[in-house]
Amino acid sequence: MDFAEKSCAARALRVFVHLASDKDAVAWHRAWQAGTLVGVNEETPYGYGRAERMGCMLAFSRAWPESPAARFLRLGLRALAGFDLMHALRQGRALSEADVVWTHTESQFLAVAAAHALRAQRPKLIGQSVWLFDRWARLNPLHRMLYRRLIRDVDALTVHSTENLAVARALFPGKRVLHVPFGIPAERVAPPVRRPHRPLRVLAVGSDRHRDWACLAAALDGMPEASAVILSGTAPRRLARGRPNLQVGRAGTNLELAAHLAEASVACVPLKPNRHASGITVIQEAVLAGLPVVATATGGLEGYFGPDAVRYVPPGDPAALRAALLEVAADPEAARARAERAQARMIEAGIGAENYIRRHVEISREMLNR
Repeated sequence: MDFAEKSCAARALRVFVHLASDKDAVAWHRAWQAGTLVGVNEETPYGYGRAERMGCMLAFSRAWPESPAARFLRLGLRALAGFDLMHALRQGRALSEADVVWTHTESQFLAVAAAHALRAQRPKLIGQSVWLFDRWARLNPLHRMLYRRLIRDVDALTVHSTENLAVARALFPGKRVLHVPFGIPAERVAPPVRRPHRPLRVLAVGSDRHRDWACLAAALDGMPEASAVILSGTAPRRLARGRPNLQVGRAGTNLELAAHLAEASVACVPLKPNRHASGITVIQEAVLAGLPVVATATGGLEGYFGPDAVRYVPPGDPAALRAALLEVAADPEAARARAERAQARMIEAGIGAENYIRRHVEISREMLNR
């Protein structure tokens, strides 16, 4: 539904939430109702619908039906440019009539900036970046030149980690760059309890490109008394070959994920070096489930949870990861206490979807002087 199909108070902010084509809000809602949207989610993508309670009128981007030829063309252009321009162009008046556009990754904000490049009047644009500054140095010169030009028309760049914040401010010293911590719906919390620790049951979830599944597999090679389950759409199944204590699969429903969480002793988030707080969604989900967490110290995660709340290990070090997991097995009470501190940190720091969305509303009102 676009703005022309809605009514609102005169002072309400008209917000267009432009998401990836596979994050269509209607399809998201159906999956959420069916329980097939795995993880801690709610009825609108990433909780953006909460903004309606904060004085905003929302419209979400739509995924349009397309023929195989049109899909081939759209994806080809996306591969060439690095962002989905056709998806942005298809959003019509709702995109142009907004007061402000929110985006979730660089693929969306670059596309919106390109779609509005020749317009004299355009809405304010909050460009949220996830991976762009991790790979900036590896971009070809044409992409860097194009992206610099498009970022000129972004009113505020937002990032999820202080590491990305430093890089973005160095690259764009004249641009407003803000740190907006990412958060998931945090209203439902399971109190931490002592978990089974002999045998130690390790649960590792996630499909982010910076997961270091090989490091976890190597750590397990020295732990025959432990078992691990990897739930991921990207982890190679071959990792489980010759490792009877490792399973690699996927959770098809939230009920399946909940069963794995209930059986686990510890959540493990092994990561490759990155700047964008990779793994923060899974860490928050584990914390809300009352699980102790072992994670790689990279990407600015310690800005969310300190070492008293999450047991951190250096990147690419299977021996250190193994030692951290064995600590959980040796002292489950200390692990439970760490899980309690992690939950307390979420409450004290306001880590969650409510503050994440509220910060978007505040930035939007500041830009529009409302």
